[in-house]
Amino acid sequence: MSLAPYVHAMGRGPGRARSLDRSEAEDAMRLILSGEAAPEAVGALFMLMRYRGETAAEIAGFVTAMRAGLDEWQGIGATLDWPSYAAGRSRGLPLFLLSARLVARAGVRILLHGWNSHQNPLADVRGTLDQAGISQAETPEAAALALDSDGIVYVPLEAMNPRLLSLLRLREVLGLRSPVNTALRALNPARARASVQGVFHPPYRELQQDTGAELGEPRLMVLKGGGGEFERNPAKPILLYGLENGNCYEQTIDPLLDENRRLADPTAAQGDLARLWSGRLDDEFARATILGTAALALVAAGIAPDVAAGEARAAALWSERQGVAAA
Repeated sequence: MSLAPYVHAMGRGPGRARSLDRSEAEDAMRLILSGEAAPEAVGALFMLMRYRGETAAEIAGFVTAMRAGLDEWQGIGATLDWPSYAAGRSRGLPLFLLSARLVARAGVRILLHGWNSHQNPLADVRGTLDQAGISQAETPEAAALALDSDGIVYVPLEAMNPRLLSLLRLREVLGLRSPVNTALRALNPARARASVQGVFHPPYRELQQDTGAELGEPRLMVLKGGGGEFERNPAKPILLYGLENGNCYEQTIDPLLDENRRLADPTAAQGDLARLWSGRLDDEFARATILGTAALALVAAGIAPDVAAGEARAAALWSERQGVAAA
């Protein structure tokens, strides 16, 4: 068993090289996950895909192979998949965590999952889960219990499959992101009926949308978000890509504020997520980010029919949560 035929197909040279079809990509990822593929061939395949440009069929094939080892996660009962795989020191507070907690209060069962690198302490997703009142689970059973009690849970990537984390961390060896970053955003391990995804590079919005369509996902929303997370910048127009009942759409939404601010807000401090949730801290830009992101997630989950309705529902949920102390 070898990746050589796939590396050969992609690297033959101008006029002869080609992308992989979905079944070839699935077979290649299955071989990689088995541990039998030569590491040199894995790196060559990933970098050829990056250089040529990943296709939806290739990413869908990767995702199908990845899901084959995650059957036990399908039964946890999540209804919204929320991947978090952003990296970068430019990020500030992960305000989207409060957005997710807010959406969970609308009855949406949210699975957050991921791994993040190169993040400053304020932006550390796992390090701020407690501030956001979100529990972490390491097993499907624990995740299902958290969803039953809280409506939201975070699962580390390595708890689902440590081999997937090893592949993701090849970035540290190769010096570049690989198609694994793209595939993990589309993973949806619990097979939730809806997904939200954030990307850093604009061209990946359409790729993630096309991958979702290739996989038969019924509902999906993709945006270029804060540092690559699903997080709406309230001071910028946002171009949304998505799927509704399996059909592709694009939509531009207007800014919520005139003010703009860097992702790494120099005024942010440890504990601000908890203070924002409890009402002890009120910051207009942060609040607009939280509610604007929640509004879009409500639309993606099918709870709100459009963005305006999502914004109204998010505002109501935010008002109702007053007096609820962060965990």
